[in-house]
Amino acid sequence: MTIPIVVRPTEAADVSALLALQERVYPTITPWRRDQLVRQLKMFPQGQLVAVRDGQLLGCASSLVILWDEWADEHTWKQITASGTFQTHNPDGFTLYGAEVFVDPATRGQRVGHLLYEGRRQLCKQLNLRRIIACGRLPGYHALANEMPVELYAKKILWGDLQDPVLSFQLREGFRYCGIMSDYLPDDLESCGHASLIAWINPHYDPTRRTALQGGHASTLEQDNA
Repeated sequence: MTIPIVVRPTEAADVSALLALQERVYPTITPWRRDQLVRQLKMFPQGQLVAVRDGQLLGCASSLVILWDEWADEHTWKQITASGTFQTHNPDGFTLYGAEVFVDPATRGQRVGHLLYEGRRQLCKQLNLRRIIACGRLPGYHALANEMPVELYAKKILWGDLQDPVLSFQLREGFRYCGIMSDYLPDDLESCGHASLIAWINPHYDPTRRTALQGGHASTLEQDNA
């Protein structure tokens, strides 16, 4: 019998395995530090997800909530995530921002990435957030960087002329391509530092209701002011 893959909230006990997996997935990119992961869990525990099978950690998806109007112009990963601490998390926001996704390369073809993206979509719906926004890597770009600008590379993926391991996957997951963020992650040599800005709109968003986080935040404020 095939053991199912389960997506669940990240726990403090997962931190060591996450650090080890990230280092294997991104050997050329500076990995997170333990204190960053601990801070992420403290700031927004609901937004940190892992995929596991039979106790083995296969991947993770990390996110925070932001007021998108504050970040709609050019920004870097370091700026929008407060250097990976998620101190920019804002319960009053309407946007779930995808800060990181990585999957064990040994599980390719097992739809781990899809399950993590679906976990994010479910979270967005549960919290009544308006959308998910993320900046995705373009790991195929470095091989063609001398032949075309990054904007044309992204367009060719949209047109079906090229395939990129990340952007092509994100388009299949229902995300819309919105443009290029230059110098988003300078350490990402495969993407030449660039990232594609993508968005998924929550079809169940109800503008007549506060988000779940705003509701909880308001209750806390009322208690503090009582």
